[in-house]
Amino acid sequence: MNHPLEAGLKKMLQEAFDGPQKPVTVSWFTNTKPDSGIFGVLSQLTAADASKQIYGTTLAAHTDHIRYHMWGTNEWLYEGTFPTMDWNKSWEIHRVSEEEWLSIQAGLQHEYHRLLEKINHMEWNEDLANEVVGSLAHSAYHLGAMQQMIKFMKDQVK
Repeated sequence: MNHPLEAGLKKMLQEAFDGPQKPVTVSWFTNTKPDSGIFGVLSQLTAADASKQIYGTTLAAHTDHIRYHMWGTNEWLYEGTFPTMDWNKSWEIHRVSEEEWLSIQAGLQHEYHRLLEKINHMEWNEDLANEVVGSLAHSAYHLGAMQQMIKFMKDQVK
């Protein structure tokens, strides 16, 4: 990876999922709090938390939806064809056990690492660039939605 846009895109994906680099002195778009990326946010949740209905969905469904979207992105990047996807199915998770919750998170970690690896070896064109940037934007949107859901849960406890 030599191009500054590739490096920047990868850095933004890493911030979205892993949070800002440590020691945290600056954040590009999340914040400088510890565990502010998707994986840090998810690590604070139990299966019971992830299963709570908030605004008509669950944190488990949001997490699996991100995984599903990223799987679709990876299929296109690795296989050259975009798979047929059932977006409604990606929202069907209402309740998860601890084992299921850990599995969903592991699946997301797997797809995230596949995407980072592929970025290192891509032959870019506009469509592929749009897909990867779209995946970043999609993930950042869901990070914000999940943070709002967690804030709502905490406000309910007060």
